[in-house]
Amino acid sequence: MLGSFPPPKKRWSMNFFYPNMQNDMWRIFGHIFFADRDHFIDASRKRFDQSRLEAFLEEKGVALFDTATAVVRLADNASDKFLQVVEPTDVEALLRRIPECTAVVCTGQKSMDTLRTRFQTGEPCVGRSVTFCLDGRTLRLWRMPSSSRAYPLKLERKAEAYAEMLRCEGLL
Repeated sequence: MLGSFPPPKKRWSMNFFYPNMQNDMWRIFGHIFFADRDHFIDASRKRFDQSRLEAFLEEKGVALFDTATAVVRLADNASDKFLQVVEPTDVEALLRRIPECTAVVCTGQKSMDTLRTRFQTGEPCVGRSVTFCLDGRTLRLWRMPSSSRAYPLKLERKAEAYAEMLRCEGLL
């Protein structure tokens, strides 16, 4: 799964992907796998439970990274709208290091736009995939709804889209 880039550090609740408590990624996963949107929340500390997340993702075989390794935030917020990619991630190198990977999931429009600068592929509709090739290997590229609360879709509807992708990839 490839997101765009973390929010400013002051918004982090943990030192891990999707660290902002206002982001619903881990609520989506809690809803899908445990029928509990708060499954990955450590309520006593008002943060996500990073160790529980890491163990869960490793068990499921889900890898996470950002589509950019260097950015400039044009505003002091978490919005991708004001995010300028300075250095895109070498996704090809990442994929070569994980030959068992069969799909790449972009978790929003900015990550999709950034990734598509690296590959010659069409853009799938939200919740769908297209195929692309790398070194003779065919992979699926998924465009998922953003987990940001700014994206105008209820958590349950986002979870439906992610659940469908996870089913297609054999993770659910």
